[in-house]
Amino acid sequence: MDPPAKLDLKKDKGLTIEWADGTTSYYSITYLRRMSPSADMRQLREEMAKNPLTVLPAGTGGSGPLTATGAELVGNYALKITFSDGHDTGIYSWVYLRSIDPELSGKR
Repeated sequence: MDPPAKLDLKKDKGLTIEWADGTTSYYSITYLRRMSPSADMRQLREEMAKNPLTVLPAGTGGSGPLTATGAELVGNYALKITFSDGHDTGIYSWVYLRSIDPELSGKR
């Protein structure tokens, strides 16, 4: 998959991606954190799918609303985002970001 034409991260709001094909995707910071491709978050989403009463782990970072504290490109295929709760192990490939687009998947 081609890399995006443009990335626009508003650390307190969300990530807007303009794809090479001209389409645009928007991901809120909380959605990106919840959908992190890291192993621990994948496992948590699987547990939540089986049991909707699964208790979410408490954040390890500071108080206040969740924000992105930084982002960096990983090669030419992905974006690594660091969150204010300390989570920084998810690497969001362009393919993964397209697959979780809230507009296409009906999730927000």
